[in-house]
Amino acid sequence: MSKLLKKYGVYLALFAMVAFNSLVTRNFFSLNTCWNIMIQSTTVMFVSLGMTAAIASGGIDISIGPVMALSAIVFARLLDISVMGAFICALALALLCGAMNGFIIARFSIQPMIVTLGMMNMVRGFAELVNDGRTYSFSHPVISNLGFYKVLGVVPIQVLFIIIAVGAMYILIKRTRFGAYVETIGDNPKAARLSGIRISGMMVLIYMLSGFLAGAAGLVEALRMSAADPINFGLQIEVDAIASTAIGGTNMAGGKANLAGTVAGVFIMQLITVMVNMNNVPYSYSLVIKTLVVIIAVCAQNGKFTRLVRFRKRMEVNAWAIQKNI
Repeated sequence: MSKLLKKYGVYLALFAMVAFNSLVTRNFFSLNTCWNIMIQSTTVMFVSLGMTAAIASGGIDISIGPVMALSAIVFARLLDISVMGAFICALALALLCGAMNGFIIARFSIQPMIVTLGMMNMVRGFAELVNDGRTYSFSHPVISNLGFYKVLGVVPIQVLFIIIAVGAMYILIKRTRFGAYVETIGDNPKAARLSGIRISGMMVLIYMLSGFLAGAAGLVEALRMSAADPINFGLQIEVDAIASTAIGGTNMAGGKANLAGTVAGVFIMQLITVMVNMNNVPYSYSLVIKTLVVIIAVCAQNGKFTRLVRFRKRMEVNAWAIQKNI
C-alpha cells in the first residue's frame, strides 16, 4: 500500500484537488478557468522542470526567480533594437548565470544551496540596476500580442509552450545519456566518478539547463504582461518549483527524476492558488497550504509515515499481548 501511495500519490492528490475545487469553487469547470490555470502554470512549469534536473543530480537551484527577472528586463530593454537580439541576449544571460552556479559548485565543492543563494541575491540586484528597479513596459508591433495568441483561435499559446517544454525535457532526461548521467550523479556520485562521468562538466550543464528554463520563463511572463518587473518577476517562484518537484516524487536527496510527477505537482500548486483566489481567501493561506504539502511530501519520501504506521501496529500488538497475559 505504501509503495502504491509513493508511486501514485501525487496523481491521487491532483484528482482530490480537482474534485474538491469542483465542490467549493464556482465555475471551476468552465473553459476560461481551465485556460487560466494552464496560462498561470506556464512559468512555474518551466522552472520546475529545471529544478527537477537540479534536484535529481543531488543539488538545488534557488536562483531561478532572479534569473527569470533579469532575462525579462534585458529582453524588454533590447526589444526596440532587435527582436532576435533581445531573445538571444536574454537567454544567453540566463545560461551564463547557470554556468556560474555549476562551475562554482563543481570547482570549489560548495553546497548548491549556498551558491545559488548568493547568485539569487546578486542576479536580483543586477535586474534592479538595469532599469533602476522600475517596471519597464513595452509595445512592439510584432510580438506584443504573442502572449495572447490562441492556436486555432481556441488554445492559448502557453499550452503549446508547456507541451514543447515537457516533451523536450522528457526526451532529454529519459532518452539521452545526459539524463542517465544526471540520475547517476544524484544517486551515487562516487560510482558516477568511477564510471568515467565528468561530474564537473555535468554540473555546469545541469545548472545551465535550469538557468535556461528560468530565462525562458521570464520571457514567457514578459510577453504575457507586455512588461518586465525586476522586483516582482519570479519572486518566491523557487518555492513552487521545489514543492512541485518534491510532491512529484523526485527524491530531494537526488536520484531518479519523476517528470510526470513534477507536471502533476505544478498543477496541484496552481490549483491551490486558484482555490484561494476564487473563494476570496487571503493569499497568505495558500502559502501555508503549500508549505504543509511540501512537508508531507518529503516525509512520505523518507518513509516517515510508513514507520509511524508500523510503530502504531507494534504498539497495538504489544497492548494485545499484555492484555492476554493479564
